[in-house]
Amino acid sequence: MTIQLDHFIVPARNKVASARRLAELLGLGWSEPSGGPFAPVFINESLTLDFMDAPEPLPRHHYCFRVTVEDFDAILGRIKAAKIAFRSEVLGSIDGKINTRLGGKNVYWNDPDGHQWEILTVSYARPVQ
Repeated sequence: MTIQLDHFIVPARNKVASARRLAELLGLGWSEPSGGPFAPVFINESLTLDFMDAPEPLPRHHYCFRVTVEDFDAILGRIKAAKIAFRSEVLGSIDGKINTRLGGKNVYWNDPDGHQWEILTVSYARPVQ
């Protein structure tokens, strides 16, 4: 059996608002909680991010998605339309630029809970096979 990551819990101050915001930016589906503790965002057929209300202080996480160039452009368009500040370096200042150092594109942004999100088209961690 191949091991696959099924879901990841994302701590949030407001799980519904956080799940809705990310789903809208990424152009993905999500679901209102149905009596359980999670507001899920369906990343793909095998991965769900489960947003869950958490006590302060919230731990901060980094989440990165590899996407196609077309999806990158669409997502970045939604980030800009939402007036979300973004940057080209993981720990850099807000510069509104796209990093292209590996021949692809990537950007970073932070959500209101302090989590850092990244989209990229060429992975430095795992090349496309």
